[in-house]
Amino acid sequence: MIRMAWVALALFLSSTIVCSRASAQTVEVELINPQGETAGHATLTEQPAGVGISLQAWKLSPGPHGFHIHAVGRCDPPAFLSARGHFNPHEKKHGLKNPDGAHAGDLPNLVAGPDGIVVVKTVVSNVTLGPGMHSLLSREGSALVIHAGPDDEQTDPAGNAGARIACGVISSR
Repeated sequence: MIRMAWVALALFLSSTIVCSRASAQTVEVELINPQGETAGHATLTEQPAGVGISLQAWKLSPGPHGFHIHAVGRCDPPAFLSARGHFNPHEKKHGLKNPDGAHAGDLPNLVAGPDGIVVVKTVVSNVTLGPGMHSLLSREGSALVIHAGPDDEQTDPAGNAGARIACGVISSR
């Protein structure tokens, strides 16, 4: 009898572990450049502290680049204006250094090496891949955008980061 109880407990625990793994959401994102060519890849993963972003991008100019989550899941080249403004469900001001900010989609600058490649991992705390107003997978989706220049992290509405040079749709499809 005790052995059957242990077996039942083990089965319950293993099914609980499998269920928790299955509920963790992961989204793959392909970034394109203004010519429509692949410019990078990102993996977004729901984590206890928010959404983890693991990004690799290439053919960037060496140095810092603004990096944001934009409010609409569209990346129409060449300017990617279809991605609209930054993801900002609480209508905050722009910038990680702005006392009235920041947008939920404001991210630290990326820094491309001399070879034009950037590899970065970060966690965004004010967003989710689950339901709700902080969801990156809302009806319109959202987008990852890399800009030509650095984000000054305080000028509203977009940090003077310049042109959008890479864009990737965040979608559950």
